[in-house]
Amino acid sequence: MINPPINDLMPDNPQKGWPDCVQSALDLRLGLLDAFHAGGLRLFNGFYEGWPGVVLDLYAHTLLLSAPESASESLSSLQAFLLEKLSWVDCIVLKLRPAADPALRRGRVTFGTQPARRLVEHGVAYAIDLTMNQDASFYLDTRGLRRWLLENARGWNVLNTFAYTGSLGVAAMAAGAGQVLQLDRNPRFLELGQQSCRLNGFDLQKVSLLAEDFFPAVARLKRDGSLFDCVIADPPFFSSTAHGTVNQVDQGVRIINKLRPLVRDGGRLVIINNALFLSGADHLRSLEQICAGGYVEIETLIPVPQDITGFPGTVVSPPPADPAPFNHPTKIAVLRLRRKTA
Repeated sequence: MINPPINDLMPDNPQKGWPDCVQSALDLRLGLLDAFHAGGLRLFNGFYEGWPGVVLDLYAHTLLLSAPESASESLSSLQAFLLEKLSWVDCIVLKLRPAADPALRRGRVTFGTQPARRLVEHGVAYAIDLTMNQDASFYLDTRGLRRWLLENARGWNVLNTFAYTGSLGVAAMAAGAGQVLQLDRNPRFLELGQQSCRLNGFDLQKVSLLAEDFFPAVARLKRDGSLFDCVIADPPFFSSTAHGTVNQVDQGVRIINKLRPLVRDGGRLVIINNALFLSGADHLRSLEQICAGGYVEIETLIPVPQDITGFPGTVVSPPPADPAPFNHPTKIAVLRLRRKTA
């Protein structure tokens, strides 16, 4: 099963009275803003909070507005509303989904001139490029995992697969990791991660980049006998290349089994599954089946921040599949592994 485009599930017209649901969401989040406006925060998640398809994210002083084309008639008034509420915002970037023009999907500036090029989270600086891709180049929903890495990864040898712009590897470096290998097919994405390392003054000799497809790269690392204290996998819910297919709905265990041989005894395997239509119970059941052999245990589940999930007083539409015991369709689990001895 492959997730259908989420906009296919949503009504064409935004809910009447959208200022009320946006205002309610803002009221509960403004207290989370940092005083210097240097961080990242989701201000409104319309999929759950009353305006399907509309998402408002804050990246330092730039507001990123993602919306379906069907909401275009309301966007100018929404922008004016937001600038009144957030007077310090000096740039707005609009991404239209699913626009036929790739440039509109990547985003265009509708207010101000220069989008923010960096943000600061947990004291770590991250380079961002809000119009480089259809998303924002930095995932706010894995904030808790970056915190976990900051607290645990000191001295570790880390492999970050499906690294994208490498924020998880950067968090590991900030913790004092011994070595970090960032693996992604796109060298342009990986270079943004290197910019993050330079922003923080990290030793670039401790950070290696591997711009290659996941499947042959992991196979070669296994042949070479490479072992890591922590392996991270944050794959898309579905992708297919000449080398293999990723299907997080029906074949999520396949990625785990590919990566298990690369984790040293006592090491961690961090698995992120963002399949919207895979329930948390089904995903947990798959993880528990892996644990049945006695060599894997679930060490912890890492929640997604509440600005992403929405608040009890703002959520009017739950996800299509119940994510419990996870708190969001982005399901983050840390597995502790033991290796079989001869």
